[in-house]
Amino acid sequence: MPVYAAERDLPAITMDQLAGAQRAAIETSERSTAEGRPVRYIRSMYIPSEAHVTCLFEASNAEAVRDVNERAGIPFTRIVEAMDLTP
Repeated sequence: MPVYAAERDLPAITMDQLAGAQRAAIETSERSTAEGRPVRYIRSMYIPSEAHVTCLFEASNAEAVRDVNERAGIPFTRIVEAMDLTP
């Protein structure tokens, strides 16, 4: 299944808020999958100096990832297909 990156600019976010957003992404992905639209949250990377977060999801299309993020209430600047090159 393809991997998608949800890119976010989150100025002034606290670590507690970031953890809450991550939990929301995981839980909403699991709900989407249970409803028949599979989305798997993979991981996130936070760059504090830029207040930038990139979250990776596995899904059949970008719209499924967009839906999960909108339902979770997590803002994003764009969702693009990506290649996860983790060894």
